[in-house]
Amino acid sequence: MRYLLLIGHNDKHAAAPTPAQSQATLQAFMRFTEELRTAGKTVASERLRPEDQASRVRVKAGHHQITDGPFAETKEGLGGFYVIECASKDEALEWAKKVPIGENGFVDVRPVWQM
Repeated sequence: MRYLLLIGHNDKHAAAPTPAQSQATLQAFMRFTEELRTAGKTVASERLRPEDQASRVRVKAGHHQITDGPFAETKEGLGGFYVIECASKDEALEWAKKVPIGENGFVDVRPVWQM
């Protein structure tokens, strides 16, 4: 079964990390990504561009509304995702525990409907 690991952080308005912190985080994600690939679990993975480059589409009263980011109504920001192949949700959760998210991060683990 496929699972989506949706990676985010709880306070998108927090101070930007230092260059050294950013480099350390990038290296940690590269190691995690390689571990997933070596284990044959990766289906897809990507880092997301900043929220100010995003748009949100909604339908209200039968009409599409488009809002450009950043989206002030949420404190959480999304940074990237992995789609992984696992035998069970427990296995997906074990992989999610390895994502180097730090204290303010989170990983949502969602099973993917096979279409």
